[in-house]
Amino acid sequence: MFLTILSEISTTSWILSFLAAFVIGLSKAGIKGIAIINVTFMAIAFEAKQSTGIVLPLLVIADVFAVIYYNRHTQWKYVAKFLPWMILGIILGSWIGMDLPEKTFKIGMAIIIFLVLAIIVWWDQKKVNKVPTHWAFASGVGTLAGFTTMVGNLAGPISNIYFLAMRLPKNQFIGTAAWLFLIINVFKLPFHFFLWNTISAETLLLDLKLVPGIILGFVLGIKLVKMIDEAFFRKMILVLTALGAIIILFK
Repeated sequence: MFLTILSEISTTSWILSFLAAFVIGLSKAGIKGIAIINVTFMAIAFEAKQSTGIVLPLLVIADVFAVIYYNRHTQWKYVAKFLPWMILGIILGSWIGMDLPEKTFKIGMAIIIFLVLAIIVWWDQKKVNKVPTHWAFASGVGTLAGFTTMVGNLAGPISNIYFLAMRLPKNQFIGTAAWLFLIINVFKLPFHFFLWNTISAETLLLDLKLVPGIILGFVLGIKLVKMIDEAFFRKMILVLTALGAIIILFK
């Protein structure tokens, strides 16, 4: 049943949605790879399609926090390479994404993530320092990221792969991703307002009540990121992205 009255939300759904907001804050502060958890919590608390409209404004709010804090580290050349392809993926996702069987989507996305992660691990073990420069890499990964972010706010694992492949240092990784996703998530809003009708006054009021969870997660996330060195950060993203692919496959 579509969300109409906030008082109808169960205690369990409130707890899950607050935890989802907390995880969003952590993720946008730089603990990349865990965003799939908030998608899962929201999908359990509410209907799958409806949950995408609840999550999106929360992502925009958290993106604003991230942009303010990490703006000085943004590498705009990577945003420029990736952004147009993500926009193409969003358009494709809004058009055909809802007709794609969910099982097919999950299996396909998980396979792609594992394959590209395997390539990155191989690069690291072979000490390959050259980053992919062919246009097909940015276009392929970017289009897939846009498609998955439109269908289920699941672009995190895909975009992580791109930034890992570019070998961006920790703060540049976070700052570049912050601006990229602020632009992308704002671009997605009209689709949810007017095409899918998943954002309403009621969902926005719910989001407003969840903002403290974002703030709490963001503050804690900043403290955690400062404690993580560059080498461990890269390994952490690889592991969390792989775990995210597993969750996508089985959730």
